[in-house]
Amino acid sequence: MNPSQENYAITATGLSRRFGSLLAVNNINLKIPTGSIYGFLGPNGSGKSTTIRMLCGLLTPSSGTVEVLGLQIPRQAEILKHQIGYMTQKFSLYDDLTVKENLAFVGEIYAIPRKQRKQRVNELLEEFELSSQAKQRAGTLSGGQRQRLALAAAILHKPSLLLLDEPTSAVDPQNRRDFWVTLFSLAEQGTTILVSTHYMDEAERCHRLAILDEGVIVADDTPKNLGENIDMNVYEVITEKANEARIALLKLAEVFSVTQVGLHLRVLMPKSVADSLQKVEAILHRNGLTGTVAEIEPNLEDVFVAVTEKHRKEQRQERTKGKGQEVVS
Repeated sequence: MNPSQENYAITATGLSRRFGSLLAVNNINLKIPTGSIYGFLGPNGSGKSTTIRMLCGLLTPSSGTVEVLGLQIPRQAEILKHQIGYMTQKFSLYDDLTVKENLAFVGEIYAIPRKQRKQRVNELLEEFELSSQAKQRAGTLSGGQRQRLALAAAILHKPSLLLLDEPTSAVDPQNRRDFWVTLFSLAEQGTTILVSTHYMDEAERCHRLAILDEGVIVADDTPKNLGENIDMNVYEVITEKANEARIALLKLAEVFSVTQVGLHLRVLMPKSVADSLQKVEAILHRNGLTGTVAEIEPNLEDVFVAVTEKHRKEQRQERTKGKGQEVVS
């Protein structure tokens, strides 16, 4: 589909949010296509949750414009509430109510007619494999069961947009995989999904991904394109003395970063550096280290390290430049 012909569920321009002197979100621009799974990837404090709360009308932007499902936010946030589902990292249903009572209560909140509500609750109990726990109090469920219940509640009213704020942080890998199977099914049915995460494997599953750092979007593309467009060569170093090799490599000015994974090292070198593979091999040789060096395809973690470190370096340079100008003036 030509981007100019796409329908967008969310459009944000110049979106910023301040908390006193803290600029939590800084001039973000977003276009999220309808029916896609769009991811926010970033560390704690990068602005993911703050952005999501502005998009659904829970927070008023300090500046910028937001349109969600054709509605102007926050002005029409009350109308939007009935068209979105919102699932947070923290379990937000009632521990003292049973699974079925929680779902029925959510159905009442959205004013779903009684007969239709009963049918929808039963559908979700079966779909999310919670029928045998229907009369069990939510507070006694396992982590995976609580997650399924929370997602069932978020989609009970069949929202057009689903906002998920780090929804899988408290569950095991198997439950995370099952959770994503459900998300892909919802997207195929036309639901637009915005999910924030700090898990690389989850981020790779998104149709499109924005990497946030210190309130700024530092990269925005498909996971595949992000990897192909990284301005780094990535080398795998295999040596029995991986820690010694890591320390030696970090002393080379041209080395951007070194990550140790078991006995392997992943070394990032800017593409502008000539003969970078030979330079890595020379460092090993000079330090009496034996091993192999091979160029490999970048993964999403490599992309994340490259774009966030580049952004932070630019920020440090800006601050240093600003202080220098103050001294001159």
